[in-house]
Amino acid sequence: MIRLITASERHQAAVGDGLKSHYLFSFAEHYDPSNMGFGPLKVFNEAYVAPKSGFPTHPNSEMEVITIVLSGELTHKDNIGNQATVTPGQVQRVTAGTGITHSESNETDEEVHLLQLWFIPNKRELAPSYEVMHIDFLDEKNKLVPLVTGQKVLEDVAFLNSNSTVYYGRLEQGEEIDFRTFKIRKALLYLLDGSLLVNNVEADKGDQVRLEDQDVISIRATSGASFVLVDVPALEVNY
Repeated sequence: MIRLITASERHQAAVGDGLKSHYLFSFAEHYDPSNMGFGPLKVFNEAYVAPKSGFPTHPNSEMEVITIVLSGELTHKDNIGNQATVTPGQVQRVTAGTGITHSESNETDEEVHLLQLWFIPNKRELAPSYEVMHIDFLDEKNKLVPLVTGQKVLEDVAFLNSNSTVYYGRLEQGEEIDFRTFKIRKALLYLLDGSLLVNNVEADKGDQVRLEDQDVISIRATSGASFVLVDVPALEVNY
């Protein structure tokens, strides 16, 4: 099964004057019972944070929160003693576990562009933890760069308490990547910029392609393009 969801079908949300987001699934005030997630991936938001604004202090639990900064600088603070500024090319993972309180703010004079993904963890009642890893993925071309994973076969990436992997790709026009997968897996590709053919399905900026029951995902750039590919187990998480 291959399903194209266009950019216009995303939910667009604005929180005050400082935060604008596109929601790929049901989130916060937006509820669509037919679109509650994709395997263990339950939240996928593309957000723009204005200067001197952000996500105020709030609690989370029983969730893996991944933040990928594409431009600008985002400051993280939490109640277990972590404070860090996440910059482009870095990936942040918060294991909320039994409970964590944290904030993410833009303390600079430039807008922050980020992606935030939430995964249901493999286990409940994990101890809260935090990690930032510098991967410098934004300069890579014509390859898939793993950013965060719970699959042991990959190294030098941020850790995720889920049998899932998030990749970043940037293809020059005419270049192609084949991502080999299995019938027990499924994948979501979100196009940040440019245009692609994904198993011969045309996708443009802001579109997403959800793929199930595939052996190979063929990704070809019809113009220079950047995208995120999320590889997840096909089965839902059962504690």
